[in-house]
Amino acid sequence: MNTVNTVARYVLGLAMLVFGANKFFHFMPNPELPEAAGAFIGALGSSGYIFPILGIFYLIAGICLVLNKAVPFALIVLVPISINIVAFHIKFAPEGILFAAIVAVLNLLLLYANRDRFKSLFE
Repeated sequence: MNTVNTVARYVLGLAMLVFGANKFFHFMPNPELPEAAGAFIGALGSSGYIFPILGIFYLIAGICLVLNKAVPFALIVLVPISINIVAFHIKFAPEGILFAAIVAVLNLLLLYANRDRFKSLFE
């Protein structure tokens, strides 16, 4: 199981690094979105701060996961992000649910693998 956790940590970390960097450098094209999804993303983008902050959190979590430093912190940071990625795709763009599900499953797998490090949060 340790190898599975290591691979999951690297895959999730690299995904967060790539998508976090994309928030700043825009090297991946934006996918075509349904009208409601486009309006929602447009509203978030017009705020001017949501996507840069998300990018920072993606990068911080990705660096922590890839370097195997502060992994529990990175996983906790990614919980609300994972939930929102899945919720967005369920509500607005179900055709993109596969990536959302992969991120959520990797996050859950790693949370479970590190569950002993979270015990004090629930005392």
